[in-house]
Amino acid sequence: MSVNEIITIKVTLTAIPVFFLAIALEILAVRFLRQRGSLNAKDDSVSIFMGLFSVVTNGAAAFLTLGLLLWAQQYQMTVLPMTFAVLVACFVLDDLRYYVHHRIAHRCRWPWAMHIIHHSSQRFSLAVALRQGWTKHFTGTTFLKVPLVLIGFDPLMVIFCGALNAVYQFFLHTESVDKMPRWFEAIFNTPSHHRVHHGKNPQYLDSNYAGTLIIWDKLFGTFAAEDANDRPNYGLVKDLETYNPFRIFAHEYIGIAKDVFARGLSLKQRLLYVLAPPGWSHDGSRLSSRDIKRAAGVLDAPASSAPAGE
Repeated sequence: MSVNEIITIKVTLTAIPVFFLAIALEILAVRFLRQRGSLNAKDDSVSIFMGLFSVVTNGAAAFLTLGLLLWAQQYQMTVLPMTFAVLVACFVLDDLRYYVHHRIAHRCRWPWAMHIIHHSSQRFSLAVALRQGWTKHFTGTTFLKVPLVLIGFDPLMVIFCGALNAVYQFFLHTESVDKMPRWFEAIFNTPSHHRVHHGKNPQYLDSNYAGTLIIWDKLFGTFAAEDANDRPNYGLVKDLETYNPFRIFAHEYIGIAKDVFARGLSLKQRLLYVLAPPGWSHDGSRLSSRDIKRAAGVLDAPASSAPAGE
């Protein structure tokens, strides 16, 4: 099979039956083989529903991203050949792109409003991997794909690599796998590394944004190892006590709207309620993840004592 044929494969849709088989096997392993994990049929049902609905909503809006990349293609500096070496290079660079996207999604409230859905479960399982946002083409981070096209990668190759990365990440969402071999843990994202990412323990916040390669976190100072004596506590800093998928989807967008249209704010403050990190407030009445880490003594205090609204 040629590279031209490979990049036309609908990776995510092809993988859906594998996802459901893996979820079933994990449930059986936890129930009958006493593998580590938890069972909650209602929570799993919400995750699966939100995942399937995301296929519909994000699929319907996918033309926006494809159109953007096809538009960018006319400004390519060169055209890279359709070879397996180029495909591997595209995957590695797109994985770096994913790291940047994922970090922004945790540090900017607008894309976080989409990504918060994925972190809303207080469990960690393969079903939770399917709990995805419905507005991924509207976060603004799609533009991070444009440089890959500009330097010569085919738009379909870029989209294929992103989908392949997403399929890999599905298998990270499990407690049934403890540690992979040391060499693997050193290079690749693993269930252990990703459990840390989903943990709301102060020392785990803002860590392990990697998609496939954990080397990006180690390179940019966001890596944290899982502590066997302090297992991750999953969910949000302020958990949602609901199984209503539409409330889970909309709650952060509603929160943004309430903050933006509150009385007595300057234009800058209204913009910051959209673009600043989650937890930012104009009067310092809320806590961001960094505030929580400082309070727990796992992040150095800032050099100045400026209020949170500055």
